[in-house]
Amino acid sequence: MQVAQSQTPSMASPGSPAFRGIWLPLVTPFLRNGADTPVDHAALRRLVAHYRRSGIAGFVICGTTGEAAALDHAEQLAVFDTVLTQAGDLPVIAGLAGNHLGHTLARMDAFNALPLAGVLTPAPYYIRPAQAGLVDWFQTLADRSRAPLVLYDIPYRTGATLTLETLLTLAGHGNICAIKDCGGNAHTTQALIADGRLSVLAGEDHQLLSTLTMGGHGAIIASSHCRPAHFSALYRAVQTQQLDVARSLFHALMPVVKLLFAEANPGPVKAWLAREGLLMDVLRLPMTSASPALAQQLVEAIAAVDAAFGAQAANAA
Repeated sequence: MQVAQSQTPSMASPGSPAFRGIWLPLVTPFLRNGADTPVDHAALRRLVAHYRRSGIAGFVICGTTGEAAALDHAEQLAVFDTVLTQAGDLPVIAGLAGNHLGHTLARMDAFNALPLAGVLTPAPYYIRPAQAGLVDWFQTLADRSRAPLVLYDIPYRTGATLTLETLLTLAGHGNICAIKDCGGNAHTTQALIADGRLSVLAGEDHQLLSTLTMGGHGAIIASSHCRPAHFSALYRAVQTQQLDVARSLFHALMPVVKLLFAEANPGPVKAWLAREGLLMDVLRLPMTSASPALAQQLVEAIAAVDAAFGAQAANAA
């Protein structure tokens, strides 16, 4: 089967949810220089050029997949500069995590000088605040941010669950426009989609099809590093009610998705990108490289997708 490639629109028309399509949470490449692992900006430029015309809606940088916790503030700003310079007309969302309000707002002020399409931010980690504290936290960040805020609901990383009531309250803020939904609650996902004020973006790769068919607006998923044209085609198929095509793509891609998360992300993604010659297979501790066996399984699984859907679409990125 051949899958047509086209540029996926990232922003919706006025009056509708603002973020749509498949967004790529870009890895951060590193060099190995003895005990040091500096950011590999040449590889980062190569990655952006590789994915720019793949059909993705935009980039998300310095998020979980980008190993943001291992980057200091200056390194993150340098990554932003490289990606924004290379991204052309594709929008860029930047990740912002923290649990000290003053420090987080200071970093937001630095972000405000950049032409970002959005700021992706999770609940403050480790603290486990009350829901009222979470509302105040996100509203304070949204008030300070020049770019729209994208909520990142991922309780298994932060230790804080955003209830549906809290999310609906935050949806009323004029500068909170979307959510990366990793909450794992199908009722909450459905209710947010039905409410209509936030762009609901699947954050769990295996929930992509169910979120889209319920009326979700897209996804931010690490597996789109591998054959992004197919993920973009799946999104378009749902939008045009070609559900048989969407299901076929989803079921073909699921073995790849499972392997990409069989070991800690982004180890498997980086192993595959290294085999493609796009970067060095280097992560910063405590993250580690994928096992050789898993890396080989990924190669074989992606080859199976290529065989099913055609070389032209497979090489579209």
